[in-house]
Amino acid sequence: MMVNKPPAPLCESLSWDSEFFECRIARILANRLSPESLETVEAWCRLEAIDCVYWVAEADHEQTIRLAKDHDFNLVDIRLTLSKDLTEHKFESSRNSGGSIRPALPQDLSALRAIARHSHHDTRFYFDPHFAKAKCDALYEIWIEKSCQGYADAVLVAQGETQVVGYITCKSLDPESGQIGLLAVDQSSVGVGLGSRLIKAALGWFYEHGHKQVFVVTQGRNIRAQRSYQRAGFVTESLQLSYHRWFCRSHREAFK
Repeated sequence: MMVNKPPAPLCESLSWDSEFFECRIARILANRLSPESLETVEAWCRLEAIDCVYWVAEADHEQTIRLAKDHDFNLVDIRLTLSKDLTEHKFESSRNSGGSIRPALPQDLSALRAIARHSHHDTRFYFDPHFAKAKCDALYEIWIEKSCQGYADAVLVAQGETQVVGYITCKSLDPESGQIGLLAVDQSSVGVGLGSRLIKAALGWFYEHGHKQVFVVTQGRNIRAQRSYQRAGFVTESLQLSYHRWFCRSHREAFK
């Protein structure tokens, strides 16, 4: 007898984000929406008393973009996914990147947090006025700290004269592919090619761990990062639009 599977959920609550930003946050799981599925999303948000919902939408789906415009979704980011094929040629191991790039050590954490606090202002959180800048700064401080504590599989750092001046994080997605998470260079060391060297070291790490492809997500407004990845041979895989929709109490009351 055929058993009909229940429909896949359209939304999920984000407990960490909700606790950190002190409001109820969720995300829409589908990249396309119809009027009917949007109605389902709104009903779920009403039921769960959601304050903010994140949504990554396909940029080339006309109905989806129109629905976002007509239903108070605020565009906060252009999301670019790039990829690099590691089967094209051999890469040096990250251990052979030179003395200035090495794995992160526990004593680096203070400097890494300081770099993170000032380095990710192109991201969607800073372009949403509902999030305080100090909270956004703290978000990336925590992100790099958790990356050093196991959220990432490797954190490579650039050693300056007295302390680290840059970092890049590496994470395995599956046995054949990996992803670069965070990349940042301290303001004192911008413009000397350090970002490109960190990317090269990360590619070496992925190569020595058997990965055949590396992905990275960056912002459409972050031209500097795009150029660094393009110089390293990354090509664009997809372009999506990131939206936030806020449901203040007055909006929730209007749902009733």
